Order: sequence, then structure tokens, then C-alpha cells
Amino acid sequence: MSDDLFELGERIADLAARINIATFEMLTLVAEFDRREGWADNFASCAEWLAWRTGRTLAAARENVRVAHAMEELPLTAEVMKSGQLSYTKVRTMTRVATPETEGTLLKYAQSTSAARLEWLVRGWKRLSRDGELAAEEVRHRSRTFSVAIDADGMYVVRGRLEPEVGAVLMRAIEAASDALYQREDGEARPRNRQRRADAAGLVAERALAVGFDGGWVVGS
Repeated sequence: MSDDLFELGERIADLAARINIATFEMLTLVAEFDRREGWADNFASCAEWLAWRTGRTLAAARENVRVAHAMEELPLTAEVMKSGQLSYTKVRTMTRVATPETEGTLLKYAQSTSAARLEWLVRGWKRLSRDGELAAEEVRHRSRTFSVAIDADGMYVVRGRLEPEVGAVLMRAIEAASDALYQREDGEARPRNRQRRADAAGLVAERALAVGFDGGWVVGS
């Protein structure tokens, strides 16, 4: 290889490292933006805002948000990506299975193999950990909870931890109710997204009581 081609290759590699660093910085900001709900006034999720603001597809934006939060629990991975030595493609693959206990091993694989090979290794890792995943699913199931308390102002404070399918149904119902309540723009200022969801939760409850219950179980049955 001629010297000029070698130099060209080095410039490409250097730029790739800088892209890795910039991507890490962006993901760090995305995690903070999501945590502080900077998207909540006009969007249903951080992913929707990110897709709109940066021209990504919604699927890509969802992965960005997922990886951003996953890296907060994986300090070794975050440090290597921050230095420019690990690509977003590899980090995205790792975060599908990595935990604080296993990231060191996965990181060694990621730094010594191709992105395609890492994808293959992670698929195998998931198969081997299937029993562990089933056990984790049981733990998640047992951790479900829903509580309601009344504060000093007489406001109801709701807290819960719902299984994914239950949470998804609840959010679909709340979003549909929100759309029904606030389907028309008018001269008055629209409530914040969180306030609209609170109003929508009331509508969902009213409709459910109006329809009634036959004792059947649908979600998670």
C-alpha cells in the first residue's frame, strides 16, 4: 500500500473514532433529556421527539434511547465508547444482553472481533441464558405492584410497576383517551402532556365503569 493510501486509511479510522466519541456524547445527552422529560410538552416519548428533531426513523430513535439508558448501567462499555474505541453498532448489540456483571466479558469480545461476529456471539449468549431470562421474567412478574395514596391536598398519587403487556395496553388506552379529549386546537393554551395523560386516565376509568366487567381476564391471560 502506498503512503498516501495508508494516510487516507488513517484519516478514515480517526474520523470513525471521533464519530464514536460524538455518538457517545449524544447518547449521554439523550438519556438526560429523557430523564428530565424535555419531550413531554408535545410528544408521547423521547424517541418520538428524537425522530422528529434529528431526522431518524422512529425505530432508530427508540434504539438510541434504549442504548442511552443501558449505557448508564454499563460503566466499562461507556468508558470505552467515550474514548472512541467502540462503535455504536457494537454497543447497541452488547446492550441487548449485557449486565454490570457480564459487560467485562462481552467487552473483550467486542474489542477483539467484528460487528457481525459480535452479533452472532450475542445471539448465542441469549440462547444460553434463556433459563436465566425465564427466571428473570418470573421475578418481574412477582414485582408487579399498583398503589394509590391521597396527599395533603386531596390529590390522588398513583404509583405502579406493571408488566410490559399491561403497561402497553394502559398507555394505548390513555393515548387514545387523550386524543379524544384534546382533538381540537383552540385559542387556549393546551395542557402539558403529563396533564393531558392525567385527564385521559380519568376518562379511561369512566368508560371502563360504564361498560362494566364480566370477570374475564384478557391481558396476560
